[in-house]
Amino acid sequence: MTKRSLLWLGVLAMLSLPMANAKSYSIAFAGPTMVGNARLAAGEYSLKVEGSNAVFTKVDNNKSVTAPVKIESSDKKYGVTMVETVQQGATAHVTDIQLGGSTTKLDFN
Repeated sequence: MTKRSLLWLGVLAMLSLPMANAKSYSIAFAGPTMVGNARLAAGEYSLKVEGSNAVFTKVDNNKSVTAPVKIESSDKKYGVTMVETVQQGATAHVTDIQLGGSTTKLDFN
């Protein structure tokens, strides 16, 4: 291989690192839940943060829903992932999610 092709290979490898490091979190909803303007059915979801969006992927069918989110940082690391909701009728509305093992809080208000 030439030096130029090795350089391109290195650049491509470095660009793929952020995607490889994207951490996902497991979240379950007992009933219908609103996240921003997105409606989620009851079930288990994988949550990933992509830029200023939260992507919820249903575990059993791999369908994804994206919701805009405000990302905040805390001074302390959260021990577990915790979802805070308010109940409006039969539907829960997510207000924020604290991501366990990180200092990140996702604000959906």
